[in-house]
Amino acid sequence: MSIKRPQLSIRLPSYMPDASDWNDMRVAARAADHGGIDRLTVSDHVVFGENLEEYARPEIGGQAGGKQPTGPDGHWLDPITTLTYVAGMTSRIRLGTAILIAALRRPVVLAKELATLDVLSGGRTDIGVGVGWQKEEYEAAGLKFEGRGHLLDHTLEVCQTLWRNQRANYTSPLLTFNNIHQMPKPLQAGGVPIWVSGTINKMTVSRLARFGSGWIPWGAEASNMTEALPRMKAELAKLGRDVSDLQATCALPVVNDAKGEMDIPRTMEKLRPLVEAGVTDFRMNLPLPGHQGAATEKVRKVVAGFRTAVGRPLND
Repeated sequence: MSIKRPQLSIRLPSYMPDASDWNDMRVAARAADHGGIDRLTVSDHVVFGENLEEYARPEIGGQAGGKQPTGPDGHWLDPITTLTYVAGMTSRIRLGTAILIAALRRPVVLAKELATLDVLSGGRTDIGVGVGWQKEEYEAAGLKFEGRGHLLDHTLEVCQTLWRNQRANYTSPLLTFNNIHQMPKPLQAGGVPIWVSGTINKMTVSRLARFGSGWIPWGAEASNMTEALPRMKAELAKLGRDVSDLQATCALPVVNDAKGEMDIPRTMEKLRPLVEAGVTDFRMNLPLPGHQGAATEKVRKVVAGFRTAVGRPLND
């Protein structure tokens, strides 16, 4: 996979504290598709325990100073089901997760679901994966929180084995199968592209080298990508990973003017150094009006500002 021109992604509002109407999500998906956004991403939680303050602990996978955006009874849509739904109302935009806690799913079933989504979307699917931070989520799935990194690697191994082989064989301490057929295959060569989330540590680097098309940074690295991305590439090169095609994402914070409206030039002014450092995908939270026409118009203005800032043609 070759490096693509700089892309702009938005996070789809697929969760809310109290769910009564998901119309804003539908409006945002259509506006992003029609307005020129490159990718939509959705988040993932299967269940919640009641220790949500654990999210602020980076040593277990959380974010220092972070806060979970809903309480334990917040409404979180399943990401794969949601993206399949969104695929039916869009035509060109890529569909991704940021992130899917993939190890919570049975690997053979997850491989089938993602291949189905890729086929029905016309090859528009990406999967961003990570280990998560919540012990209770693993316990509710009958899995051990400790060793969840190895569970994730196992899940990705099985998915890629099924995607890439007509007659699949697999052996590990967790699972063995022989002469297994699973169709359809993803439309994209090699299977659904995998984006690996994490800090620069031994397991994340190994996972990205083995499975990853792109890196979703986490923790301190996420806020300093001009320094972190060269470091990650150097670590990957030590493992023999060709980094010439590595994609990487970075958050793009919105800067508002005195009226509380998005200041597009100021929001985009720091993009150039990040592009030069190798960032290929910029992700932002973009609140949109509930009216379809107004939402699409706002997206078009943001996309125009982004493409001007990164030197990308407006008609691309």
